[in-house]
Amino acid sequence: MPKPRPIRKADHLEIGRLGENFVKAHLEKDHWQILAERWHCRWGELDLVVVKSAEKILSFVEVKTRRQNSLDQQGILAITLSKQRKIIKAAMQFLAEFPEYENYGCRFDVALVTHQVNSLADEQFLLEQYLESAFEVDEF
Repeated sequence: MPKPRPIRKADHLEIGRLGENFVKAHLEKDHWQILAERWHCRWGELDLVVVKSAEKILSFVEVKTRRQNSLDQQGILAITLSKQRKIIKAAMQFLAEFPEYENYGCRFDVALVTHQVNSLADEQFLLEQYLESAFEVDEF
């Protein structure tokens, strides 16, 4: 059985972007409007910011893409309390810059995606879990 090829850092970044694009397409099919992708501020990055205007729901989506069969396959272990706080601070900055969404219900979702290379030209992404309201704002 051949060994999997080692993945370079650039490959990890590209796989992450492809995973985010996969989740973005999934959310668009579910009638979410994409407001921002890879939105940066001093607190960090928000992978996706999406809205359902009719329901006045704004979601900050953290996407974790992992190789299939990896030890941390589900990626949920990467959403530490420290990471949650950074996402929350970035979300607060987003709302400060876009006050038209401040009266929307906000939530923090996590999309867990697996990535598998079937052949040199065939990559497959699968949304393993979509966790709505995966974490909440705490007293920090």
